[in-house]
Amino acid sequence: MVVENKGIISYIRILKEDLEILRIVPDGGTVPEFKAGQFVTLSLNNPDEGKLVRRAYSIASPPEKKKYFELLIRWVKKPLPGRLTTQLFNRKEGDEIGWLKPTGIFTVNEKMHDGSPDNRRLVLIGGGTGLAPFISYSLHLKAIGSKREIIVLHGASYVDELSYRELLTELEEESLDKGQDKWNFKYRASISRPHEPFNRSWGGQKGRVESFLRPEPGRDTSPLEEIVGERITPENTSFYVCGWQGTVDGVLDFLKPKGFVDERHKRKDGSYEIKFESYG
Repeated sequence: MVVENKGIISYIRILKEDLEILRIVPDGGTVPEFKAGQFVTLSLNNPDEGKLVRRAYSIASPPEKKKYFELLIRWVKKPLPGRLTTQLFNRKEGDEIGWLKPTGIFTVNEKMHDGSPDNRRLVLIGGGTGLAPFISYSLHLKAIGSKREIIVLHGASYVDELSYRELLTELEEESLDKGQDKWNFKYRASISRPHEPFNRSWGGQKGRVESFLRPEPGRDTSPLEEIVGERITPENTSFYVCGWQGTVDGVLDFLKPKGFVDERHKRKDGSYEIKFESYG
């Protein structure tokens, strides 16, 4: 049976007209148990339809944050206005909203297929709002004192869509200050429309986020391999990908010929190196 919970929108940060970060405080004041990478389903009445509309959104806040859910949401405008996101972008702080208990399987693997600890490097690739679950991953892994190497790669069309850029930069700076033996974290971003006037200040990676995996002309190593300082192999690296299907396909098209296997096509022994979640 579906249990409809209530909450209050306690905080809204508009990043641009169609992109926002919001927080929802549950009635009762406590967020239920969930795992980093899971999603929460929001519900609102759509006055144009006269009925309840529900949509699922990845939770950006970590499980350790008990006061609120934090979400990164894009207002869907094309080909038709989003039935729930249009309502969300008309809401104000203090407004009531419905939600269903968090669920989902896009979570971090702690163990290998044979039960041994999974100590492989984590490469977290987010396209657009697909970054959200990796904010939860990163903050959770930091909270539990994980020593795994974590690389967050984020792709966006415009610089002002690099949501959580400040937070992720701070996490990397903390890694540099403390030492990688205590907190091993790196963050890099890519802009897919570098020639647009708004992006003229951008000096980082250019192209779609999966371009981090491809060596540039005349080079033998990829930008990702240059970041980590070694060859990327199925033995030393696991990939988590979230975003539009095009982003997922772009990553898979490059990694599969290199011997990487995704969760949906596991080897006979149950092993794999890629987990993904797509939308659209």
